[in-house]
Amino acid sequence: MTKLRQRVAVGMSGGVDSSVAAYKLLQAGYDIEGIFMKNWEEDDDDECNSKDDYRDALRVSKLLGIKLNLVNFSDKYWTNVFEVFINNLKKGFTPNPDVFCNREIKFNQFYKYAKSLGFDLIATGHYAKKQRGERTELHIPKDKKKDQTYFLYTLEEKVLKNTLFPLENLNKDEVKKIASEQGFGLDNKKESMGICFIGKRKFTEFIDSYVQPISGPIVHYDNHETIGTHKGLSKYTIGQRKGINIGGMRNSDDSPWYVIDKDTETNSLIVSQNQTPLFYSGKIELSEFSSIHEVYDNQKVKVRFRHGGNLKESKLNIKDDRYTITLYEEERGIAKGQAAVIYNGTECIGGGTVISKCLSQN
Repeated sequence: MTKLRQRVAVGMSGGVDSSVAAYKLLQAGYDIEGIFMKNWEEDDDDECNSKDDYRDALRVSKLLGIKLNLVNFSDKYWTNVFEVFINNLKKGFTPNPDVFCNREIKFNQFYKYAKSLGFDLIATGHYAKKQRGERTELHIPKDKKKDQTYFLYTLEEKVLKNTLFPLENLNKDEVKKIASEQGFGLDNKKESMGICFIGKRKFTEFIDSYVQPISGPIVHYDNHETIGTHKGLSKYTIGQRKGINIGGMRNSDDSPWYVIDKDTETNSLIVSQNQTPLFYSGKIELSEFSSIHEVYDNQKVKVRFRHGGNLKESKLNIKDDRYTITLYEEERGIAKGQAAVIYNGTECIGGGTVISKCLSQN
């Protein structure tokens, strides 16, 4: 009896990465179809237009000889990604909507949709690596500079088992070369680096439409004096040094000013020219902790606080369902709302959202 080929639904965005992912799956002998996910309604915002991306995905699908399905997840995206993102901004946090999108859409709604159509597996153009043995693990891929495991720490093992990452052993230059050789017509297409719903506008201009900017005092951390007026806390993030707009200060040198905290109770932006203790964190408490496999108290791990950030040696502590990361070397500029993602070597094992931070000795 002839063994049937596994059916794979590959998420296709109209970009280089997902197009080459589909090509690699065909080369490997899978029976594939493309799925284009519409996550934002153009009627809501003319700046974010998915029509061009859909046309690109459709053109590549025809070149590959595969069917392209269109599914609209915009309602789910609005409720489970966008509104969560906005609510976190209102709290003074620094959220990452890509984490929410992968958790709620690409590896939840997309996965369920593919299964409902009878597909065996899903695939995406993420730069991540799946490793199978006694268990299925998520690892840093060949292209460490493009590594996207930071955004994938909320994956459940059952979903990971049924997911393929065709780009896991390729670097970006190799992916671009394949796309060019196959005539996908994407050579001059800019890589999507931002948040879809913001489009071509500046982040702060977009956010003003959804988070009413309320001006307030800029407070000098060292002497507690009000030294200026900010334009709304959602416009700033911890560690920011540009765009604070503090004029010449009496008895102040030319050293740059940094945002070191946001006080939502008083609507104050806290700044300093010094590397104050508030700017550094050695102990981080996490909420919404998620792990692909079981983690344990006092476990030595490495942690990353931003996409592309360095991996920091640390220790994970668990007590009464409270998850705390203690860094061996204090880190500067960590913001509440950021994702803290933990690794064991090259394996991404989980993470959570930063809700509090302090120096190690506190």
